[in-house]
Amino acid sequence: MAERLLHPDTPELRERWGGFAWTEANAKAAAAAIAKYPEGRQQSAVIPLLDLAQRQVGEETGTQGWLPIPVQEFIARELKMPPVAVTEVATFYTMFNLAPVGKFHVQVCGTTPCMLRGSDDVLSACYKRGLKKGHTTKDGLFTLTEVECLGVCANAPMVQINDDNFEDLTEASMGAILDALAEGKQPKPGPQIERQTSAPEGGPTTLKKMAERNYDYRGQW
Repeated sequence: MAERLLHPDTPELRERWGGFAWTEANAKAAAAAIAKYPEGRQQSAVIPLLDLAQRQVGEETGTQGWLPIPVQEFIARELKMPPVAVTEVATFYTMFNLAPVGKFHVQVCGTTPCMLRGSDDVLSACYKRGLKKGHTTKDGLFTLTEVECLGVCANAPMVQINDDNFEDLTEASMGAILDALAEGKQPKPGPQIERQTSAPEGGPTTLKKMAERNYDYRGQW
């Protein structure tokens, strides 16, 4: 798994992000997130606000987004909490990017189920297209990260690219996904073989009528 290090806090970074503020739409979304928590517990909204800030940075930069230190400090002011407490959350959860990433953040699961089912082949497809773990390609399109379990073990191997999961991958299907993204196309997320979500390959083996309609089996029990 790649190291997670905070991007250096430079004068250039301060100049670019020191004046970060919500867009009008995100200000409303942030207020709604904070309002979900009782008085005195507003700091509980730190995760949704960090996610919202990362997405706003992404929209401004044409990438998946990340959390510059000045943006983390902005969240701290919004929630009246120490900046280091916000950084503690941002550095704990791998959903938050601590350094700039590309337009497509390719997160390859390398944990045991995916490794046994071919995550090395998935990485091979990435390497053949110039992706390197912990780096962004020169064209700014792809950042490659190897991560721990993403919770789709039944459909291993899998990757998460931005907000989408791609499952049941082979080297060929992973390559096709990367090529499609590079061409500006949107590949189909989810299983890359013929199966419904995490159902058995080839279709259901029990309660088969449920695949056709919401069939009521209770009369047969």
